[in-house]
Amino acid sequence: MSKAGPLSSAAHAGASILGSLLARKRTLVMGILNVTPDSFSDGGRFFDAERAVAHARDMVGKGADIIDVGAESTRPYGGAAPISAEEEIARLTDVLPKIVALGCPVSIDTMKAGVADWALQAGASILNDVWGLQRDPGMAQVAARSRAPVIVMHNREQADPAIDIMADIEDFFRRSLEIADRAGVGRDQIVLDPGIGFGKTPEQSIAVLAKFRSLKAFGLPLLIGASRKRFINTIVASDPDDRLGGSIASHLLAVIDGADIVRTHDVAETMQALRVAAAIRSAR
Repeated sequence: MSKAGPLSSAAHAGASILGSLLARKRTLVMGILNVTPDSFSDGGRFFDAERAVAHARDMVGKGADIIDVGAESTRPYGGAAPISAEEEIARLTDVLPKIVALGCPVSIDTMKAGVADWALQAGASILNDVWGLQRDPGMAQVAARSRAPVIVMHNREQADPAIDIMADIEDFFRRSLEIADRAGVGRDQIVLDPGIGFGKTPEQSIAVLAKFRSLKAFGLPLLIGASRKRFINTIVASDPDDRLGGSIASHLLAVIDGADIVRTHDVAETMQALRVAAAIRSAR
């Protein structure tokens, strides 16, 4: 990884991008773009570079505040083959610069420091680490050097129905924040994500949503990503593409409880729900 120079412009942009986004004083919408053949909901649909860029353009047109681009499936319940950093970068090479050129802030969804470093140099401005700085020890250094905002997500190797999931999330976040502090990552760079569906039983994902408000105690921006997640199927039997209602219900309740960013596959519908809910709450 490069030590300086190439990241200088990204560093200046990264230092202020999160504050600028949050200064909009409304819930931010992050549109999901999976440039993969095997993601749980839309695997393969946007693996083609031209279709991926077109979908990103569509989400920006529908009001997305951030486009979250991932080139390796991180689906939490198996079936996705791990790939090398080289292959992950190869999947992004024809896509990421064109999405950056759309003018919307881009986050890179990766658990590899080398990919994160490459993506920042290609114009991404936010890091989204599904292992919360705890899988690749280089990730915190990339965040510190670039000053890019970093989304710290809770994860586990496998679900354990016997644990207190909220206590586990809080302990995980404390470890991540210690790693960030040691690396020189500022608190003003960090967003916390409890990782709905990752290392959790469906019942635990529901419990996290029920107790989401308690995470405000960390004093940091919060992201919620319940879009099309499997727990919805345990409440109302449904395929991933048929979980819009459950996704919106989960997101609206999380926003009421303090979520600052909603990560979703369905940008237009989520934007409409958030705006209507905000108008009703404002009229009270």
